[in-house]
Amino acid sequence: MKYETLESANAAGAAPWDLRVEELCDFHVTVFRDRFPVTNGHLLFVPNYNTPEVINDAFYSAQTAGDAMVRLGECDAYNIGINQGPAAGQTVMYPHVHLIPRRAGDCADPVGGVRGVIPAQQNYKINSYTTPP
Repeated sequence: MKYETLESANAAGAAPWDLRVEELCDFHVTVFRDRFPVTNGHLLFVPNYNTPEVINDAFYSAQTAGDAMVRLGECDAYNIGINQGPAAGQTVMYPHVHLIPRRAGDCADPVGGVRGVIPAQQNYKINSYTTPP
């Protein structure tokens, strides 16, 4: 089901976030700590309204926060992403943008970054990579 606002998704129990990060919230975007973080500092940027424009604001807010984390030495880099639909791994059916801080050495080979959603396709520099059909 598509919810039009974060408030309506919360009321329906479809948005199970509760670890709010007040200092990063604004009129369009509410920010939460991920309950199941991939790395320390993993945040969710949740649009208050389910529109393309406000989802774009969530991406912008995530990038701004990621840049600040790098500048402050909290991480070395970051990944930003969204799971849109069950086949992409979406389990909470309200849009939200993940900011995943990365640190040098946090995995053996970070080449490919977000491409790791399909592990065999992540590192395009090695022989196991094949062009998708």
